[in-house]
Amino acid sequence: MTSRGKDDSGYARKQKVVSVYVRATGSNVQIYNDNFRPNETDGKAGIEQSICLHCAGAANNDNFSCREMHVGAIRESSRHGRPQTYQCKLGLMFWACSMYNEGKFSGALCGSGFLGNDVDNSAIAEKCNGTVPPDEFTRRVTSLPSANAEKIQSLAEILQLCAESLSTGSENYHEVLKLRSEQQASLSALIEELKTKYPQGSTLPGYPLDKEHQLIASLHRGDKKETERLLNELLAILVFNNPNQFKNIQLRALELAILLTRAGVDSSSTTAMENNARYLKYIQEAKNIEEITGTLHGIVENITGQITSFQGIPHALAMRKAETFIKENLTRKINLREIARVAGLSAPYFSTIFKEEMGENLSRYINRLRVEKASAMLLETDISLSEISSACCFQDQSWFSKIFKSFTGMSPGKYRNQAGSLSTM
Repeated sequence: MTSRGKDDSGYARKQKVVSVYVRATGSNVQIYNDNFRPNETDGKAGIEQSICLHCAGAANNDNFSCREMHVGAIRESSRHGRPQTYQCKLGLMFWACSMYNEGKFSGALCGSGFLGNDVDNSAIAEKCNGTVPPDEFTRRVTSLPSANAEKIQSLAEILQLCAESLSTGSENYHEVLKLRSEQQASLSALIEELKTKYPQGSTLPGYPLDKEHQLIASLHRGDKKETERLLNELLAILVFNNPNQFKNIQLRALELAILLTRAGVDSSSTTAMENNARYLKYIQEAKNIEEITGTLHGIVENITGQITSFQGIPHALAMRKAETFIKENLTRKINLREIARVAGLSAPYFSTIFKEEMGENLSRYINRLRVEKASAMLLETDISLSEISSACCFQDQSWFSKIFKSFTGMSPGKYRNQAGSLSTM
């Protein structure tokens, strides 16, 4: 993947968002590309480089400990979909928030500009290897405001919202990562319990077929919480019994996936079979336990959503609720989970029935409505293309032009000039 150039409209939008954040919070923010390299933002270097010349001389040195610190924090953020806060040896506070493009890591925003409350001012000058005279170095560092953990966390959460708004083509990907992280934490806790119960040298617990039967029974009842609990217990035993044997875990997970998908209320339908084949493919291509866990939990959410729906939520009513909500919120960023909640369905199941009921996927449907709104504005007003792009909630003018042309066959400017000779949508 190549990093974006500074003349790229996506990078310009990042700069604009960062500039607003910096003015509002008094922080400093650097944009990192997908190769973990920092770019200058509004001509300003990272806050640590303006204080410590040792940092300034080694900002792009892969072996430099401070760079390793930043890259490590960004990687953690990208794994969990959450902001990562951390502190350097000087006592400077940082927070990193990752961005994604179509579900792939595309860079990060890293904030700084504050000292931790527990910094020993008398000792910090010794930590810069003498690159700056001690008095001058102390002055530079102590000129920064201090902030407690609560404030840094708040700054990180606001920057996270900025990072999410700058992520493209994967509106709910941060949520997916957060959910996957929570699932993994629960699984890890269960594995630790097993390690305590069965210390090294003990006979390993057998695979609990009775728990598997309980899992299917709770799934048939549509009891999502109980099903997820039992699934995690089965996975914990599976991982515990197969240390460093990922292929064995993968094969058993495939068996579990088949067992779960057969329990679906419409498991023989074409759509269900397509979904099931996709789930199996995800597990076969998984590179770690987290991906396997996420897929199996996705199956559970999908099936419990189906069961809940078939227990009395008419699809037509759910679709009407979703349509109304989407039309009322076209001018802001909305995601699958939010719309599904309004419809009263789980996100995976809503996504499936939406396409069946509406004849197009959710993303295309929303884009079509926004293009229709933009078309009317182009013909009925003299508002600039950039203002229309923003009013219709396109991420930037370049993206607006691309989506508009995909529906109409022409650019927004040409459409306005030709008085709306709109090709068939």
